[in-house]
Amino acid sequence: MLALPQEPKMLHYAVVFFVIALIAAVFGFGGIAASAVGIAKILFIVFLILAVASFLFGLIKGI
Repeated sequence: MLALPQEPKMLHYAVVFFVIALIAAVFGFGGIAASAVGIAKILFIVFLILAVASFLFGLIKGI
């Protein structure tokens, strides 16, 4: 049976928090926008680290 590709949830959450930050910044909620941007940055960095680790482990396993 084929495994369906799963949506990268951390990247999705990073984008969601970034959009929340943009909307909050447009309406002038500086504190909320700064918090949302901080969360989005952290989630994006974690996503990148896990994506690179997954890529490297895939290369090692394939050899």
